[in-house]
Amino acid sequence: MKTEKSVIRWGILGCGNVAEVKSGPAFQKTPHSQLVAVMRRQGDLAQQFAQRHGVPRWYDNAEALIHDPEVDAVYIATPVDNHANLALQVAKANKPAYVEKPMARHFPECQAMLEAFTHARLPLFVAYYRRKLPRFLTVAALLEQGALGTITAIRYHYGSASHRKPLSPLPWRLDAARAGAGLFLDLGCHVLDILDFLLGPVHHIQGSAYNVASTYDVEDVVLMTFQVGKAIPGVASWNFAQQQHEDCLDIEGTDGHLRLSVFGDSPIRLTRGKEHRDLRIANPPHIQQPLIESIVDDLLGRGTCPSTGTTAARTSLVMDTVLDGYYGGRQDRFWERPESWPGRRTW
Repeated sequence: MKTEKSVIRWGILGCGNVAEVKSGPAFQKTPHSQLVAVMRRQGDLAQQFAQRHGVPRWYDNAEALIHDPEVDAVYIATPVDNHANLALQVAKANKPAYVEKPMARHFPECQAMLEAFTHARLPLFVAYYRRKLPRFLTVAALLEQGALGTITAIRYHYGSASHRKPLSPLPWRLDAARAGAGLFLDLGCHVLDILDFLLGPVHHIQGSAYNVASTYDVEDVVLMTFQVGKAIPGVASWNFAQQQHEDCLDIEGTDGHLRLSVFGDSPIRLTRGKEHRDLRIANPPHIQQPLIESIVDDLLGRGTCPSTGTTAARTSLVMDTVLDGYYGGRQDRFWERPESWPGRRTW
């Protein structure tokens, strides 16, 4: 993006837990970047965030921050149901946006966002920050160097005991009207996006979702098969109703094997024959900072950010394909008709 600016001044919509550590401080620590305003509907909480982080202005109204003349770009860190509406307002105000993941509740909202920013000739970025984390850039380099030979298969499993967590009040991430689905949309999106980044777009998707053990309406188990890149087969599963925590990605090749966690920072294990090599690569303290640095460079015309509205919308379409049967279609406002969801647990 061509600009005469030397510094990008940011405003944050939704200064909650994610903005507290993962992203918020990174806007101040990134070169040529400043955090100048924050907004939260509870004004006292916005004021407290601003005071903790040394932010000069705070608002309790999104429109006021979006139209602040000293805000150059807007980071949308609200629950997912607000992403599309706020992004459209930012585009109308002629400002770039950085949106938390997942991009929106479903692909049609992603399309509306893409159309608005394309029409305004503005960049749209999405917080799939693993694309710039050192551990995943190391994996990308190993694959590029041919460390595994020809890639032959992908396996992934995530498991947790989320069904045992208190559900009163219902967490917004388990409310399809606010989150777009269950925890699969919140966590599965990171896995599918990093596969897209490492190996190419996900395609030839077949999947199914179930609610087998939880009292909420959304899915707690998801299974899928797919291909990535040219024709690499893959299988993935998510079980949010199992006893133990699991998070394991296996990449198989003719000459080697990689095993790693997507969400943790445990060592990446590279196996070639009988030799094992553990690669220990810590995540940065503010995990979104490498991606935010690439966004600032992109906005200043000094580089390119790898996570855009276009790449993020691909991931949303993949998830919609997998969840289509559970929700009886995902092209409409399906969250308004839960009684019609074929997958909804009724016993």
